[in-house]
Amino acid sequence: MAADAGVDASLISYYFGSKQGLFSAVMRLTLSPPQVLTSALAGDPARLPERLLAALTAAWEDPDSGPALRALVVMALEEPAVLRAVVEFFEQEVIARLAEQIGGRRATARAGAAVSTLAGVVFTRYVLRLQPSAGMSREQLIHDLAPALRASLAGPTSPRPR
Repeated sequence: MAADAGVDASLISYYFGSKQGLFSAVMRLTLSPPQVLTSALAGDPARLPERLLAALTAAWEDPDSGPALRALVVMALEEPAVLRAVVEFFEQEVIARLAEQIGGRRATARAGAAVSTLAGVVFTRYVLRLQPSAGMSREQLIHDLAPALRASLAGPTSPRPR
């Protein structure tokens, strides 16, 4: 990422602490995505889907971070370097940390499925503004989607198809 920007990689660590720090600074968010994830991961594992959905919707509906997140999605679709940074962040920070949290067999695949569900919420509710998702209250959305997210996190209950 530093090479793409034409700067010494050590400057990222010096000024921002990490790529995640740079990521947060670039987005100019009032929240730090790694801190939001840390908060969502803490607590009763049985309520993890609700906490993840609550954190996601709170960030996207915040008057400061919501527009920045929408701009980031647009930038990622238009700029290959931004897309690479976003993909790297989600793979290394979100999916990896979520997989570590849920543990067990195929944890990375299950975490990836859960992130796909969350990305679907972002796309339908905040990008496309597709009804009825966009018109639901946060509470209703969380109530309706938590079971699907819970299923993604738990993984299949039957043997894998051949």
